[in-house]
Amino acid sequence: MNHVLIEAMTQCGETADSLAAQVGVDPKSVQRWVNPGAVPHPRHRSTAARVLGRDVGDLWPSTVRRREPAWFRRWADIERAAVSLRTFQLAWVPGLLQTEAYARATLAGEALSVAEVDGLVEGRTARQSILRRDRPPLLVAVIDETVLRRTLGGDRAMMREQCAYLLACAELPSVRVHVVPSTVGIYSGHGGPITLAELGDGSAWAHVDSQGRGEIVDSATDLATLSRRWELIRGVAMSVDQSRDLLEEVAASWT
Repeated sequence: MNHVLIEAMTQCGETADSLAAQVGVDPKSVQRWVNPGAVPHPRHRSTAARVLGRDVGDLWPSTVRRREPAWFRRWADIERAAVSLRTFQLAWVPGLLQTEAYARATLAGEALSVAEVDGLVEGRTARQSILRRDRPPLLVAVIDETVLRRTLGGDRAMMREQCAYLLACAELPSVRVHVVPSTVGIYSGHGGPITLAELGDGSAWAHVDSQGRGEIVDSATDLATLSRRWELIRGVAMSVDQSRDLLEEVAASWT
């Protein structure tokens, strides 16, 4: 299903009939558009995107050149359709909050060509557009403090820029950043990173990272377990204000 299109129509109060009337197509055409792989004529894509207040690439990603790894694209589509995202990262700054330089640093040492690295970085930073669209998802990001204290090859400028960017993102109305301080002992976050997504239709999904490909989870039982763990993690994190103060302190330490 095209979750992004369904969510956009729901948010705008559009039905298949009302959207079809504005685009100039039969309602059955709009009904087909929600099916996987169904893509409208370019003229109709543009009109529908304008009516719904979205980018064509958000509604029909296959019409633009995609830079994410093929295995990650399903999650990227869920991410674009989400009304809320809860993420915890133990080792990295969340991808939605990374600078270009930091994104490149996370790929250092991988068996990739320069072109491949460029493509992956472009894809990762392009995902961040959802945070600045008209109806952005609520993003609550929890980050372990050690992430902020670690750089690549002594590159202080890279981490100074990254911390400053995190502070700027935290000022967005739909973004909340929490930091788990290094004074916390063993906690649920040591089990690994989690991202939970909630869509406007009430469905929920999770993405669990690993050294290989990430796993998308939609089992109600597994989602309940992951949601509980995420809440335990947030429970040991600092408040938004305390986290901002720490971020400012860490940013200054990288000068």
